[in-house]
Amino acid sequence: MSASRAVELLAYLVLHAGSLLPRQHLAGVFWPDSSGSQSLTNLRRELHQLKGLLAGAGCLVAEDGALGWRDSPGCLADVREFAVARDLAEDAQRAGDMQRFLVHAQQGITLYRGELMPGHYADWVLESRDSLRNDFVRFCDGSAAAWLAGGELDRAAAVARRRIHAEPLEEAGYRQLIRVQAAQGDRAAAMHTYHECSAVLEQQLGVGPDAVTVKLAQDLLGTRRPGGPVQASSPASGAASGLRTAAARALSARSVAGPGTRSTLVGREQEMALLEARWQAAAAGPPGMVVVVGEPGVGKSRLVEELAATVRSSGHLVATARCFGAPGRVPWAPVTAWLRSRALRSWLAALPPHWQAEAARLVPDLLSGAAAAEAAAGDEVGRVDRAMVDSWQRNRFFEGLAQAVGGTGRPVLLILEDLQWCDAETAAWLAFLLMAARSGPLLLVATMRGHDSATGESVRALLHGMRSSGLLTELALDPLAAVDVGRLAEQLSRRTVTDDEAAWLLAATGGYPLFIIEAARVLPDGSSGSLESVLSRRLAQCSEPAREAAGLAAAYGRDVSLDLLREACDLDAATLVDAVDELWRQRILRPAGAGYDFSHDLLRSAAYHQVEPARRWLLHRRLAQGLELLYAGRPDDAAAQLAEQYLLGSRPDRALEFFQRAALAAAAVFANAEALKFFARCLELIGDLPAGSGRDRWELAIRRQMSPPQTALYGYSSTLLLETVQRTAELAVRVQQPKTETAALIAMFACRFVQGATAESYRIGQRALELAAVESDPDLLGQAHFAVAGPALSLGRPLEAIEHFRRCYEANAGGYSFILGTKLEVHARGWASHAHWLTGDDDGAVSLSAEALTRAHGSGHPYSLAVALSYAAMLHQLRGEKARVADCAAELERVCSRYDFAYYRQWGYILTGWLDGIGGLDRIREGIKNLQRLDAFARMPYWLSLQADVLAAGGDRAAARSALDAALAAAEQRDDRWWLPEVLRQRSLLEPAEAANGTLDRARQLAEAQSSPALMRRIMQQRA
Repeated sequence: MSASRAVELLAYLVLHAGSLLPRQHLAGVFWPDSSGSQSLTNLRRELHQLKGLLAGAGCLVAEDGALGWRDSPGCLADVREFAVARDLAEDAQRAGDMQRFLVHAQQGITLYRGELMPGHYADWVLESRDSLRNDFVRFCDGSAAAWLAGGELDRAAAVARRRIHAEPLEEAGYRQLIRVQAAQGDRAAAMHTYHECSAVLEQQLGVGPDAVTVKLAQDLLGTRRPGGPVQASSPASGAASGLRTAAARALSARSVAGPGTRSTLVGREQEMALLEARWQAAAAGPPGMVVVVGEPGVGKSRLVEELAATVRSSGHLVATARCFGAPGRVPWAPVTAWLRSRALRSWLAALPPHWQAEAARLVPDLLSGAAAAEAAAGDEVGRVDRAMVDSWQRNRFFEGLAQAVGGTGRPVLLILEDLQWCDAETAAWLAFLLMAARSGPLLLVATMRGHDSATGESVRALLHGMRSSGLLTELALDPLAAVDVGRLAEQLSRRTVTDDEAAWLLAATGGYPLFIIEAARVLPDGSSGSLESVLSRRLAQCSEPAREAAGLAAAYGRDVSLDLLREACDLDAATLVDAVDELWRQRILRPAGAGYDFSHDLLRSAAYHQVEPARRWLLHRRLAQGLELLYAGRPDDAAAQLAEQYLLGSRPDRALEFFQRAALAAAAVFANAEALKFFARCLELIGDLPAGSGRDRWELAIRRQMSPPQTALYGYSSTLLLETVQRTAELAVRVQQPKTETAALIAMFACRFVQGATAESYRIGQRALELAAVESDPDLLGQAHFAVAGPALSLGRPLEAIEHFRRCYEANAGGYSFILGTKLEVHARGWASHAHWLTGDDDGAVSLSAEALTRAHGSGHPYSLAVALSYAAMLHQLRGEKARVADCAAELERVCSRYDFAYYRQWGYILTGWLDGIGGLDRIREGIKNLQRLDAFARMPYWLSLQADVLAAGGDRAAARSALDAALAAAEQRDDRWWLPEVLRQRSLLEPAEAANGTLDRARQLAEAQSSPALMRRIMQQRA
């Protein structure tokens, strides 16, 4: 609900439907700190707004100085519908009519979409929220029991899961789901539910399941309580071995705590104090970020887990995700994990529909059918062809995710493990969330390995930006000191540890908590060794089936579902369940989402290395085949993992297919950087294919699909994009695909034109036009005319340009150019207005520009609007209309800032700098420098002439001459000649009389040759 007081008043009346509430009572509830008269005045104001909202609905009752809510057909409230369903269900239950009870209970379950009024914490809201949740839980308990008794097990399981989501700390819901899963014969799912229950209780309460839940698991699953480490002997002698043995006793005097109990954090008091202080600051003010940096095993995860437990205990929201270093990572995986977390999942249902549609791009199954359908359709946004056309939607997508994660109105703690492996898109969005989005109170705490060579450029850019903005706190975590090593050993052993024992442990483990704890779980005989050897020995203690399951899980490289393990391994279902349960009890695996993950990445590495190298390919092959079975019908959801598993499983042919799918899926959610990485893997595999038409066709398909994400990510001035489209054209000729060649040539024109190669881009456009005419493809023909028109104008041929622009926008009425990324009817008209102005058709220029703006505003396409505004602002500058330039440039700045259109934003910088005269000189220089940085040299003589104009007006004639000389050089070097007569005219004003006459004559001759009456008029006015 909205935060406005009028809507809060509405909610209060709805929750007290059937009662007439005195105005004095309502005024006291909502304005307790105001005087009686003032609070009543406030109430009258909000009531006036409320009546406007509910005009004609007939649901607001006002009688005798009291207000109330009355249900009416004209206004429905979900809370009231829920209450009706509750009453009917209770009546049916009392009457023993379970069929009728189930009907009404299901109505209530469907209506309940999460907690009441998220983000509101008034006492009356909290009381109503608890009451509604309790009613919902009763619905779930009664329905699940009835469905279970009636053999409707799938329905019973679905209701039990809803119950767990509503009350994740109540074991009754887990027990109900375990019973249902056992009745379904799904022992693996029942085991996972028990493990999940244990993990949630440990994380949030620091306790394990109660005796009833444990007994249920024992009875249904045949599980046993975790035992202590297996003992073994090893020879030891001398004083050193005595110390080692004593230290070993310090660790092995008792069994290591099994899952379900959380140990006390040792030796991190100062670090915890800092984290808690940063949390308090972020919860009360602007968002912030903390990065906990340290080597593997130093205790980063344990530290942030402690913070998470503290924050959860205060009733705040905590969502956890992690990044994986294994190849084939899925873009947006951390954000997807946060959205699926219990903390944020309820909030998704309360989002406005337009933000739901953005979140549904990542989690369509968690949102309404309408939102998921909009995200899937999204004006065909999933097509990779549209990557440039729809690139502006990336910003809206970012905003939607920011609302889903940071717009709850409640303080949110986001935890991200292993930041060094974060994908580029998530890193970019985190910068947006923390620095640009208007998110609520939020703290991001990330763990990161120090000096990790795998840290990507995007992560470094995120940290640099956060550091520069003052929002980043960097916390370096060192190994434990000797005294804390001893304290940790005492906690593990429950006895006093001597200084000598602590010193030996420090020397043997380096003070790394993971090493100390893992050493306590292996054969504690006093022998020393590396952490890797300790982990290997701990895995060796497990049963053979458990080691096999661990090796398979490690080969997958990320959290893995039991279903996948079952499909990929040789173990029968019962043995696999026992094996995974054993790994969980040994704290090697832990529940993660719907599956399991290793409790530490080093354990994953150790488990993988225990698999014989000659056998690893088989594990990967089986995992790939299992994934295909599980994702039949929706392979894109696991395409990245399928590609990597097939590649490691010695099936490069299948890997190529799935890398391509992974790239297309990534581009569909604006993950262009990841898409290009997948495409690059495709090209590597294609390079290994035998030469021939088959390989050429494969490469051509990939090159075609690569260019839209490259354009969206780097822009048309990118040399990488140019290489791609050149190779595409070459391959299209080789395999005789003229339409593909034409499209590639049009893209080549755009690259070379923006880069300043005017004459070359004109030749490319002419070749594209020849091919398009032969193929008789109206869409390509219009774009080919555009590819000729633009360079023709810059070459100083405005009449030729006008004809080709006209053919372009007549051929492409209403259509987009998937190659150029704009609506051509807008782009061509806006650019053509300049040609008309040059030829003296001032009215035609103004008319075309106005029409381009009208069509752009009506298109709902911000990029086309930015184009229309840019050309309009430039036209108004040509015509000397400063007020109109200012209006267009201001709107252009708003659009470019909102959607991050870097290229056209520089146009606005330069034009507004010109408007401000000498005070805007720095802005002009910045815009020109930014264009040059982008390798965007088109129109450079024009931009430099504006700089010279300002310099000359400010009295700096020498600097003005230098700028004009640079403009002349650029015009000659890049054949960018349309503005050359004006540059020469300006240059003549700064020369001695004799030289000025010669320069002005040259300007006149050029203007005549180019058929530019508008420029000729300026020259003749100066001569007069």
